[in-house]
Formats: sequence, structure tokens, C-alpha cells
Amino acid sequence: MSGFVEKPEPVEVPGLVHVHTGKVRDLYRDENGDLVMVATDRMSAYDWVLPTEIPDKGRILTQLSLWWFDRLTDLVPHHVLSAEPPAGAPADWAGRTLVCRSLDMVPVECVARGYLTGSGLKEYEQTRTVCGLALPEGLVDGSELPSPIFTPATKAAVGEHDENVSYEEVARQVGAETAAQLRQTTLAVYSRARDIARDRGIILADTKFEFGFADGELVLADEVLTPDSSRFWPADEWQPGRPQASFDKQFVRDWLSSPASGWDRNGELPPPELPQDIVERTRAKYVEAYERLTGMSWS
Repeated sequence: MSGFVEKPEPVEVPGLVHVHTGKVRDLYRDENGDLVMVATDRMSAYDWVLPTEIPDKGRILTQLSLWWFDRLTDLVPHHVLSAEPPAGAPADWAGRTLVCRSLDMVPVECVARGYLTGSGLKEYEQTRTVCGLALPEGLVDGSELPSPIFTPATKAAVGEHDENVSYEEVARQVGAETAAQLRQTTLAVYSRARDIARDRGIILADTKFEFGFADGELVLADEVLTPDSSRFWPADEWQPGRPQASFDKQFVRDWLSSPASGWDRNGELPPPELPQDIVERTRAKYVEAYERLTGMSWS
């Protein structure tokens, strides 16, 4: 069992229709047919949406996404129309709201990997492949790959795992031309972001993108290159052969899987509230990622 410990009720805003409550974002549609995406402070881990929020998380990820969108527009257009909350929206929506074009979404998580870790490492250890792509012998946790690879996954519902699939399966689902476009664009965006992050002393190990089509044009959607959708590692601490320090929710995962939490992730009970020190340390990592990448102070 997994999902929400307690699913929140959607906020009612004049002129908006609630469309979906996701793990960390709420989605509405306005009177023009555009989508209004609100990034909450909710935290998810081990397929659960936790009962404790991380202050400022939604704003940090929204502002970081906007920063990245500005640096990628020559590679692929994005879906953002405005970062101003709709009239009548709660004051708390400021800084965490994006008004976006409605797209015909591609049903694939477009993952790029430049380093071996996570589910890719698990597959490699069994088959020496990731999503059917053969890799050299001798790679370990944290190894840099000879070149970035496109390793797509199916999109999962709240409480379920995304599932890695082969490029051939993507081509079967969306067509050969679209699959090739997804792969090319994903790797181009990853390579641009990897180089930008590297200049700031950060390794972009892997990341996932979502795309949709508008009038036949491929458009980058959702959040991009945030600690929730990417693995960022401090370059000066990188050491292949072990798990890497990261700018994400690792403090949360580590505490939940420790005896201190008293929680069995394979059991039926939902996860407990997070301790204040775990909340504060996790927030600090999100802030540090924002500040190191953008060069701006978070206030």
C-alpha cells in the first residue's frame, strides 16, 4: 500500500477548475483552457506522499525551473505562459505557480543519464545494460558513462513505480519519428544542463523530462532540472564506488529507512511525521542547490 497519507482537498479559486492532485503539484484549468500548476511543499519518498511538508520547497523548485527554462529555449520551447498567480488565488500561491500551455502530453518519462546509479545501476549489475543499452564492464555506483544515454520510463500513478523501458518500446508506443525526437532533445537538454552545472561545481548525474506537443511542435513541460527530478552531486565530493552526497531528499530517505523512524517501508502502515531537524536539513539542501546553480541568494 502507498500513496497519500492524507490526500489534501483542492483549493477553490474562482475561474479555476481543479484537474488533478499529484504527489507534489496541484493542477487546475483556467477559463482560457490554460493549465495552472501549483508546486506545493509536499514531499514524496518510497512511493508515499509524506505527512510533513518542507517549507519553501515548492517556491524553490518553481523558481529553479524558470531559471533553467530561460537557458534552454534555443534548444526546445517550454510550456510556461506566466508565473503570476491567477486573480483570486491564495497569497501562498505567489512564487510557486505557473500558468502553462495545455499540451498533448507524451506518455513517457524521458530520462537522461550521464552517470551510473539508482535503478540503472541495479539493472547494470544484473545484465550489464540499462534499458537494453549495453555498457562497458567494470562500472560501479557513481561511474561516469562513456557518453550520456537515453533511458525512458513509463509514467506511474501516485503510489506506483515508474518502470524503465527500452527505446524500442517507446518507438512502438509513440512512433519512430517522435521517439527519435524525444531522444535527441532529451540528450541535448541534458548535455547543456550538465555543462552549466559543472561550471558551478555540481555534477548532474541524471534527470528526467516531460514533453508534450502543441500544434505539432515538441514542447518541454512540467518542472525541469530540480532536485526532485534530477540527481545533483557536489563535484568535489564525487567518488565512484559508493553512494554520492546529493542535493535532494536523501536525508528524508535515510531517516525513513533507519531504526529511528520505526517505520517498515514494506509494511502496511503509512510513514510517520518527519523530525524537525530532518525537515531543516532537507530544506537547506534545496536552498543550497538553488543558490549554487543560479548564483543568486534565496530569501
